[in-house]
Amino acid sequence: MKPLIVINVVGLTLDMLPHAPRIRALAERGFARPLGTVFPAVTCTAQASLLNGTMPREHGIVANGWYFRDLSEVWLWRQSNRLVQGERIYDAARRRQPDYTVAKMFWWYNMYAAVNWSMTPRPSYPADGRKVFDSYSQPPELRDELQGELGVFPLPRFWGPIAGIESSRWIADASRRVFEKHRPSLTLVYLPHLDYNLQRLGPDDPRIAADIQLVDAEAGKLIDAADAGGSDVVVLSEYAITAVNQPVHINRVLREAGYLTVRREPLGWETLDYGASRAFAVSDHQAAHVYVQRPEDVASVKELLRHTAGIEQVLDRDGQRQIGLDHERSGDLVAVAAPGAWFTYYFWLDDRVAPDYARTIDIHRKPGYDPVELFVDPQLRFPKLRMARRLGQKMLGFRYYMDLIGLDANIVKGSHGRLPTAGKESAEAPVFVSSSRAIERDQIAMTDVKQMLLDLQFGD
Repeated sequence: MKPLIVINVVGLTLDMLPHAPRIRALAERGFARPLGTVFPAVTCTAQASLLNGTMPREHGIVANGWYFRDLSEVWLWRQSNRLVQGERIYDAARRRQPDYTVAKMFWWYNMYAAVNWSMTPRPSYPADGRKVFDSYSQPPELRDELQGELGVFPLPRFWGPIAGIESSRWIADASRRVFEKHRPSLTLVYLPHLDYNLQRLGPDDPRIAADIQLVDAEAGKLIDAADAGGSDVVVLSEYAITAVNQPVHINRVLREAGYLTVRREPLGWETLDYGASRAFAVSDHQAAHVYVQRPEDVASVKELLRHTAGIEQVLDRDGQRQIGLDHERSGDLVAVAAPGAWFTYYFWLDDRVAPDYARTIDIHRKPGYDPVELFVDPQLRFPKLRMARRLGQKMLGFRYYMDLIGLDANIVKGSHGRLPTAGKESAEAPVFVSSSRAIERDQIAMTDVKQMLLDLQFGD
């Protein structure tokens, strides 16, 4: 059995390979194809389908987060691998070869995964309200070893207004060290760099070519390590990002129709009261799970959203069943954005009462994904001075409020989540690139990848 390195270059498409010489060379000695995706085409759902070989109805990861009905709370970006249902690729491999080993580097649902080596961002939150940058690893000493060599993982470069190549470079360097030291049977590596400017600038911006070259160079380090170690390589992506120019404030639509309830907090801002709302949406890029408390409201909510500008489809349970999304975690309805549109989580009607987290990077507290976190608010005067002041407060151990994010969703130029347009898969679908032609086929679905990787390693 040959070792295998799987490099997840987020946002990469077949059309981008001319700008990626290292990945293109890999394709030339093997093959490359567009990769059929699942809906919603978002990080957590796609990764679960890649590693489990099943649709969301089986693995249960219906989005990057969902409404936990028994808690009456929305949780996004949870990290426990126990949320994923079903058999992972490494479970199946160990049935064939009990000493099969795995390194899982920054793929999602990393914590408590049944792997030998893993690492994922995991800040520490002291009781005084501070946020201390850190990571979680298995075994625990791996974090200290890698951060001793490479420095603390650069979390602000992983997400937020200054996110850039530094985080992907750190991950590539750390993954190469793990591979060279431990020689895992399977090494899973996550390189997120393209995610940032594809959303900030849009996929048609000519500056994206430079970003492709940057992440290609990091992938090249891993390809070189694989070649030196006698490993096969697969490069793939989770989704493609398409141009958008229309934010859809789906929760404001529900609020104005009387379905959504807010709570006025003591300090003056509003928060979304999930348990008291007749209907609300958990927005996730170009998909939105809509949870409806009363069965008799489902039809009227569906009709309201069907006639909302920027919404292409509203899937009831039958519609969800047709695309493999019929799981108990899914919304009673699922809204699909029209081409060029995406869903915000915004529920307030007046920016003066926006919740305190709205102007911060807070991926866990917001009841939906917020790509505006990739930008410093353009309306701020002297934003660098404000950022320096906040960082100074942080370094001195004071509590601080990193209020740098704006509330104008029109600033976002790229999004994902929809299924690719028929005939445009080379630009609107993720990609699958293999160093070996042994598993070559004309069409590849995301749910095929698990078995294809097993076939590649075990020679089936």
